[in-house]
Amino acid sequence: MINYLNNNFENYIEELKDLLRIPSISSQEENKNDMIRCANFIAEKMRIIGLENVNTFETEGHPLVYGEWLHAPNKPTILIYGHYDVQPVDPLDLWDNPPFDPIIKDGKIWGRGTSDDKGQWFMHMKSIEAFLKVKGELPVNIKFLLEGEEEIGSPNLTKFIPKNKNLLKSDCVLISDTSMYAPGIPTITYALRGLTYMEVEVIGPNRDLHSGSFGGGVANPINELAKIIAQLQDKKGKIKIPGFYDDVLKLTQKERDNFKRLKHSDKEFAKELGVNQLQGEEGFTTLERLWARPTLDCNGIVGGYTEKGAKTVLPSKASAKISMRLVPNQDPKKIAKLFEKFVKSIAPKSVKVNVWDLHGGFPLLSPLNDKAIIAAAKATERSFGKKTVFTREGGSIPIVVEFMKQLKTTPVLMGLGLDSDNIHSPNEHFSLESFKIGIISSIYFIEEYSKI
Repeated sequence: MINYLNNNFENYIEELKDLLRIPSISSQEENKNDMIRCANFIAEKMRIIGLENVNTFETEGHPLVYGEWLHAPNKPTILIYGHYDVQPVDPLDLWDNPPFDPIIKDGKIWGRGTSDDKGQWFMHMKSIEAFLKVKGELPVNIKFLLEGEEEIGSPNLTKFIPKNKNLLKSDCVLISDTSMYAPGIPTITYALRGLTYMEVEVIGPNRDLHSGSFGGGVANPINELAKIIAQLQDKKGKIKIPGFYDDVLKLTQKERDNFKRLKHSDKEFAKELGVNQLQGEEGFTTLERLWARPTLDCNGIVGGYTEKGAKTVLPSKASAKISMRLVPNQDPKKIAKLFEKFVKSIAPKSVKVNVWDLHGGFPLLSPLNDKAIIAAAKATERSFGKKTVFTREGGSIPIVVEFMKQLKTTPVLMGLGLDSDNIHSPNEHFSLESFKIGIISSIYFIEEYSKI
């Protein structure tokens, strides 16, 4: 199969280019027909490689694409998930080449969707092709599910999963939508942080006021909002909301030791980010803060006059968006209620405060002793020729938790991207070496998992 891959690799790159040329931006109405075209393109590729019962499921938004091969009795079933929608391309003038006209340069393929996520799930499609073209069969059962709304929160897949549990029933769900710890280091991600996202509005006088005529006699909503935000954390980086840490699952000593073996450099990390020094919750290493500790951050603040020049105004209201990244065992709805209660308790009576829970998602923790995780680690170790490392991820992929909860299946996060791939930014790219070794890793995973 590796020979088949080597002989056809250039064709795979051209096929990937064709996929990348479709501007499947899920958040923009003008790309709705492109989303349908992309779904149909994928469905045809599924049929060509030999998947069966291929279907594009219509939703209230963009289509879901499904295909399967179920001819391995008494063998495990792998559900492969990915998304074919991509982020918008703005600002366009910062791209070195047109975002939907992919090019090969410096050993990488450049264009929107290369790493997030078309290039990564396409690896698995090519590994399945290799099995079916060379051997005529697979040693496991395969189900393939691709959605077109991951970049907008997967609203319709969230509804689809509980209604189609039999269709999606599987022993594990294989996902390549994360990053390697470093270039050339095989990586399995076993935990994701969750999210609670809030908005706080502080309302003062019934209209904007002249700061000279009224300043000092009326509460300024921006000032009061700033005071509220300042009280959410102490000087040691600890969040002051009562009950916030009650359900936090602590790291095991084995996990702490594993983090140390990754030999993270705070100095290099700070240099890469262009900051003089790092900052965070006292008593924890940088990797522990990024992956295994909850956080609270103000993501945006609005109020008063923000245009050029001066306008001495005392604003009527001000608002802020605040996110909290959560760790295993924390409940986003519970955290939202604790946040609202605390904010209103520290607000002065001179202003009115509104708090809204905008959205959230549960954290994920996959068991490292699961057979699928073990098989994935063996597979990537074979393909890279190096020992696989296990990492957590500071970000959130809410749909992964839905798979785990609804289907009772183990997520296997086998990412081949890099944090430097510029996903969601201009000049997104994906290493061709990672693309190739990802196909090999997928082949080996299927082989290793079939032995269970």
